[in-house]
Amino acid sequence: MRCVIARFPFELTRSGVLESMKGIKPEEVIGESVIIGRRTYPLKQVGQVITRQDRRDFSAGEVLRAMTRLGFTCRGLSQTVAPTRALSPLQNASALLGSPAAV
Repeated sequence: MRCVIARFPFELTRSGVLESMKGIKPEEVIGESVIIGRRTYPLKQVGQVITRQDRRDFSAGEVLRAMTRLGFTCRGLSQTVAPTRALSPLQNASALLGSPAAV
């Protein structure tokens, strides 16, 4: 499958990715990850091994799309909701109506 990572085209296959990652020790997963074989790798680590480029040259999203299209299981960041300050009923109604008084 042809995919573009860091503005360069790559011909990737599922078996090729498995072969490339064979013997590579997974780093600690902090963000988005992909399961290859029985191991879970950070997306940036997989992208670095496959493309042989610096991790700063591509985004995790580029690798995520490629790995998903190849059929690997990818896990994203958990959706967290930022806490918001409590509004009074009047401020809440003003915000719903689009009034600048809610600020």
